[in-house]
Amino acid sequence: MTETEPVAFPQDRTCPYHPPAAYAPLRATRPLSRVTLYDGRPAWLVTGRDTARALLADPRLSTDRNRDGFPAPTARFAAVKNRKTALLGVDDPEHRVQRRMTVPGFTLRRATEMRPRIQRIVDERIDAMIAQGPPAELVSAFALPVPSTVICTLLGVPYTDHDFFEGQSRRLLRGPKAEDVMEARDQLEEYFGELIDCKHKQPEPGDGMLDELVHRQLRDGELNREQLIAMAIILLVAGHETTANMISLGTYTLLQHPDRLAELRTDPALIPNAVEELMRMLSIADGLLRMALEDIEVAGTTIRAGDGIVFSTSVINRDEDVYADPDTLDWHRPARHHVAFGFGIHQCLGQNLARAELEIALRTLFDRLPALRLAAPADEIPFKPGDTIQGMLELPVTW
Repeated sequence: MTETEPVAFPQDRTCPYHPPAAYAPLRATRPLSRVTLYDGRPAWLVTGRDTARALLADPRLSTDRNRDGFPAPTARFAAVKNRKTALLGVDDPEHRVQRRMTVPGFTLRRATEMRPRIQRIVDERIDAMIAQGPPAELVSAFALPVPSTVICTLLGVPYTDHDFFEGQSRRLLRGPKAEDVMEARDQLEEYFGELIDCKHKQPEPGDGMLDELVHRQLRDGELNREQLIAMAIILLVAGHETTANMISLGTYTLLQHPDRLAELRTDPALIPNAVEELMRMLSIADGLLRMALEDIEVAGTTIRAGDGIVFSTSVINRDEDVYADPDTLDWHRPARHHVAFGFGIHQCLGQNLARAELEIALRTLFDRLPALRLAAPADEIPFKPGDTIQGMLELPVTW
């Protein structure tokens, strides 16, 4: 590791599909650097792909946010750090138990079975856009409601409540104040507590994953009510926020790269590869968090027990030792081994569903609206700050 002055993390991007310009020194000193978090605390930043995959699979790293000293990248994160978090925020063996309960709903087979339903949802949203006529705001008209409807269908959450839980999800992830985050978490806990109680009273389970968890694991005592509420929150929030941002930012990126978009129009078989390459390049979940439980020797450096570790996916996925010319879009490169979904036991549970949604949404959008283009200058369209999931705040389009 080359010693450099610590860089503040996280920082805002200057272009929505490139890492922040201030991360340039981190790219030059990969695979490991020092950064400073919002509260002045130092942390290790992992920026090399092979080192990242090795550490993310290392059981000596913890993702339990309740541990003293677990790194917090923002004041908002610190405000809810000690609240119960399922899946992402627990270690084995508890994580293994929770994942075993939920993985049947997110298998490749289940995602494949859902493709016709996803296609109908996508078509319905585009039908509504066409009926209303251009211009349109793509985030609210398409990018957000598609994955929101899909995850509601999968979980058994009433989509009629989408305005409420989408709003609370925004507050949970973006604040702006710590008090907003705490209140949003309280509101979501109350909402899911009531929904779970309602499902529990029903003599037979409905079709959603939450119904199965209530009528099997909750009634059998494998899960308690608090654990199930925490699981429902992470599945719902992660299940629509991440994919919505990928759809909006993916659309913006394709419109900014007309030659690459033309290539997809000529050869639609490239769509799955294009989705992988977009996930690599956009890396919307930038800053996976861990804490070392023991001293770890890596890249000629000792990470001490108790040290905070941050994985910058936006830099890791631009590792020049792995990806030739990493700042360009290339549908023909083997991009599948990116870490946009994480790696190891906490790799994104919903990655099969996300891939299906992105393939269908992007292909259908450009098929049905071949003249789709931005309705405002690209540099005037607002995108999200660096301390949350990356994506477009809004995306005005016309056709």
